[in-house]
Amino acid sequence: MLNSSLTQMGAALHAKRISSIELTQLYLNRITELNPALNAYITTNAEFSLAQARRADQLLANGKAQSLTGIPIAQKDIFCAKSWRTTCGSKMLENFIAPYDAHVIEQFNNAGAVNLGKTNMDEFAMGSSNETSFFGPVKNPWDNHAVPGGSSGGSACAVAARLCAAATGTDTGGSIRQPAALCGISGIKPTYGTVSRYGMIAFASSLDQAGPMARNAEDLALMLNVMTGFDERDSTSLQRDKEDYARDLNKPLAGLRIGLPKEFFAEGLAQDVAGCVNLAITEYQKLGASIVDITLPNSRLAVPVYYVLAPAEASSNLSRYDGVRYGYRAPEYSDLTEMYERSRAQGFGAEVKRRIMIGTYVLSHGYYDAYYLQAQKIRRLIAQDFTEAFQNCDVIMGPTSPSTAFNLGEKGDDPVQMYLSDIYTIAVNLAGLPGMSIPCGFGSNGLPIGLQIIGNYFDEARMLNAAHQYQLVTDNHQRAPNNIGL
Repeated sequence: MLNSSLTQMGAALHAKRISSIELTQLYLNRITELNPALNAYITTNAEFSLAQARRADQLLANGKAQSLTGIPIAQKDIFCAKSWRTTCGSKMLENFIAPYDAHVIEQFNNAGAVNLGKTNMDEFAMGSSNETSFFGPVKNPWDNHAVPGGSSGGSACAVAARLCAAATGTDTGGSIRQPAALCGISGIKPTYGTVSRYGMIAFASSLDQAGPMARNAEDLALMLNVMTGFDERDSTSLQRDKEDYARDLNKPLAGLRIGLPKEFFAEGLAQDVAGCVNLAITEYQKLGASIVDITLPNSRLAVPVYYVLAPAEASSNLSRYDGVRYGYRAPEYSDLTEMYERSRAQGFGAEVKRRIMIGTYVLSHGYYDAYYLQAQKIRRLIAQDFTEAFQNCDVIMGPTSPSTAFNLGEKGDDPVQMYLSDIYTIAVNLAGLPGMSIPCGFGSNGLPIGLQIIGNYFDEARMLNAAHQYQLVTDNHQRAPNNIGL
């Protein structure tokens, strides 16, 4: 059952071959056994999870079940879930119990899914390796000495290690796609605004987007069907009719035009990653797709633009954590100003402090025009590059990450090298486009490699179709780490 897809699990539940309580308990047992070594989960609550499983079994018995009813899903610890501890990977929120559900949590609750627990993440989603979490780093299940990627590393690890059926993540600059690639699973960041940010703790509001992480594209489509939808509580939520993201999964790929940006295959890309990506492109050609050479000339500026805009928004969003209303408060201080200073100094980790300082600097008088305003102009140019490219192709493909998973601690002393691990993913967030990563092979060290698929606005169904057809003729997504007891 642990290697079953969401569709197969749903069929087993509907046929009464297994109950939701049994399935949930199976995962809870695995979490108890494996999580101490992997550190994928921050919080679990068996009582809460099994209570949801009992309700799901009643829905199944009464014939009122939906596609995900009774299926155990892990939730990234960035989503508020009522009565659950919600930490965002930070000491600042170490003991925060959410008083309400995020829109994403509501959607899964309404679908009858079971919340298995809250997964570990880089503090306030700031990181590319899941090493900045106050609760310690997550280990890559393929190699416990390697990082799982970030910031959704806990979710990626949990899916890869079969500690959940699927999981949620968030993607501000690649934080769904990059850990999906490094852990050998599938993940998609939908078009900005299709999934509500209500109850999702903010990092950079114009970039943050929730999405699903699962073993294959078909599972991602089922998850997106639940997660998307208009929410009036989020001013950036788009008013669009609900759509079935699984509708085109079985369409043939004949005539699909795949754009290959020359910038994605330049210096800095590891040879084993390039080799696997090129083999995947060849497989697509066998499936009837054609190749179009394209250029994204401003994509080289995506990393510096991102590290102006994202910290600027973070410095504003994180100003609410002042030790007054909720969150960590320093135990000793002499006056109000010192309480602010000590609470923030003690409550935030080094990477969060670094980004707050950068953001405050670029927004300060005399630097706003020179940095922030210029970055916004280049952001528009990056989006225009994609618009022009999609006039000649249907999807864009390339590597998700420039290398396989690096070792824990390897890039901790060099923030720039850490930031460059998202070099192929950041431009997608700046443009608000949908992007996904699927497994396409393994590197010379035996670690997974991801193929990135980028689509035009609201073209998730086509992307999922392309991913699904590839996964029908390959088995990379079915491979599991050797050391997870399967």
